[in-house]
Amino acid sequence: MGSSMSGTEAADESRRGEPQRLLYTGGERPFDPEDVVMASGRDVTPERLERAKREIEEKGAAALERYLP
Repeated sequence: MGSSMSGTEAADESRRGEPQRLLYTGGERPFDPEDVVMASGRDVTPERLERAKREIEEKGAAALERYLP
């Protein structure tokens, strides 16, 4: 006969097989001071890059994750 799944259910089912490594939500990947400044929504300036560098050294991934949903 046919599949009883709707299009949305079929799409959800196909996504379940995606490797977890393709789904990112925070600072689990390498990032740099420019990424932190850009995530904050500000323009990249030498002063902001220096501050972001210090935040990364002090807080690690939390320096970036605080700006992410």
